[in-house]
Amino acid sequence: MSAFLSLARIRTLIAKEAIQMRRDRVTFAMMLGVPLMQLVLFGFAINNDPKGLPAALVAPAPDRFARAMVSALELTGYYRFTYPDATAAEAERLMARGDVSFVVTVPSDFGRRVERGDHPQILVEADATDPSVASGAISTLATVAADALSRESGQQAQAGQSGRGAPDIVVHRRYNPEGITQYNIVPGLLGVILQMTMTMMTAMALTRESERGTMENLLSMPVTAADIMLGKILPYFVVGAVQVAVVLGAASALFHVPFEGSFLLLSGGILLFVMALVLLGYVFSTVARTQMQAMQLTFFYFLPSILLSGFMFPFRGMPVWAQHLGEVLPLTHFLRLIRAVMLKGADLPTVAGHLAVLALFVAVFALLALSRFRRTLD
Repeated sequence: MSAFLSLARIRTLIAKEAIQMRRDRVTFAMMLGVPLMQLVLFGFAINNDPKGLPAALVAPAPDRFARAMVSALELTGYYRFTYPDATAAEAERLMARGDVSFVVTVPSDFGRRVERGDHPQILVEADATDPSVASGAISTLATVAADALSRESGQQAQAGQSGRGAPDIVVHRRYNPEGITQYNIVPGLLGVILQMTMTMMTAMALTRESERGTMENLLSMPVTAADIMLGKILPYFVVGAVQVAVVLGAASALFHVPFEGSFLLLSGGILLFVMALVLLGYVFSTVARTQMQAMQLTFFYFLPSILLSGFMFPFRGMPVWAQHLGEVLPLTHFLRLIRAVMLKGADLPTVAGHLAVLALFVAVFALLALSRFRRTLD
């Protein structure tokens, strides 16, 4: 038995593994950090029934009935009228940019029709690019609005018996009237696929050189840090272009996702996004010592990006602190950009903010990559 098993040898190997684990601080941090991050994000940040959704009110002649209806909608917890005095043109721009999830339009003769006992109409436009966001809020509209107007007019008993004066809620699901989930998921998959492949492949670029022992040959060449960085990351742009062509082709041919906007504008956003990803992966490669560590760092970054960007779960449903974390992720802004261009037909002024943020990520990651690479050389 001792020829096959030896407690002394096993203790020695365990001690050796413990020492190796202590030296490999990145792996040890992943072992503790990933479960803790999953616990926090899934436990606190994920919410499939978002509340407090931003809304705009278009009411040319607001009266007590319109105010009562707005108050009742806010009391449901689903609506938060961040723009209570919007014009029709302003509300259109706000919804195109994604600043509001709903636009509630109250006609100028709304109060007079309520007092006459007619059935006044209220138009509620919902941003249905993500069908799951609007479903809960829309389901409460008819009952809440009718009860609010009945209480305000002092005719709750009569309204409950005859139904006179109950408003007709006209719901317009913008950009995705049929509520097809693929219209929201498939464009987002382009960002997820690019992030996973671009970041991981470039994260392993320098670590591969170190593991194979070819870093010294690379450094002996008459090149600068910027030359090495560009030489490492530019080939992956070709890989990214192929992935973009495949995903967009499948989105059109297999899933029939509409493309309402400018392909040139979308291409500019994709280029900035890919640049930010490959530079971020290059930063990871300057931190990791092995390819395994580079993959672990990529996974540690990839998981919160998926959960906090609005790809899998409604962004508005997360708590405020989680939304702030999501705002500093490139994937968040790219998802908003590609969905706005493809589904809403957004123009350059509408998505200029997201393009500017992606360009800022490119500049920051480039500076980090160059400074980290020089420090690694030292």
